Amino acid sequence: MHEYTAGIVGNILSMEQDLKREFEILLADSSKLAFRVAFSVLRHSENAEDIAQEAFAKAYTSFRDLRDRDRFRAWLVRMTWRLAINRLRSDRRRSARETVTVNAPPNPTPAQTILEKERAARLWTAIDSLPDKLRITIVLSGIEEYDTREVAALLRLPEGTVKSRLFLARQRLKELLT
Repeated sequence: MHEYTAGIVGNILSMEQDLKREFEILLADSSKLAFRVAFSVLRHSENAEDIAQEAFAKAYTSFRDLRDRDRFRAWLVRMTWRLAINRLRSDRRRSARETVTVNAPPNPTPAQTILEKERAARLWTAIDSLPDKLRITIVLSGIEEYDTREVAALLRLPEGTVKSRLFLARQRLKELLT
C-alpha cells in the first residue's frame, strides 16, 4: 500500500510540474500582450503593469481549470481586459466620490445630513420593492455602472430585454418616489 501511495504522490507531483512548465511557456509567449491590453484600457503604464501582474496571478491559480490550452492567449486577454475595465470603473467611482466630497459643503448641517440619509433610505426601499428581475438590472446598470451590453452578458439576456427592464424599473421607481 505504501508503494502505491508513493506512486500516486509521484504522479501528482509530476503532473503539477508539467502544468507549471506549460503555464510558464504559454505565459512567456503572452506576457507583453497582457500589458498592452491593460495599457490600451487604462493609458497609464504603472496601472497597466499592476493589472497585468494581477492577471498573471489569476491565470496561474485558474490554469488547471482551462480546458482548451490553445485558447490561453484569448483567455488571458479577456481576463486582463476585464480586470482593467474593473480598475477603470473603480477609479472613476473613487474620483466621483472625491469630487462630490470636494464640492459638498465642508460641514453639512444636521438637517442636510438627515435629509440625505432619508433620501437614500427611500431610494433603497423603492429599489428593494422592485421584482427581482428589475432590481438586478437597475442595480447593475445604475449603481454598478455596467452598460447595457455588459448587463446583458452578465444576466445572459438579449440587450433588448435589458433595455425594457431598465425602462420598467425606472418607471416603477419614479412612481414609488413621487
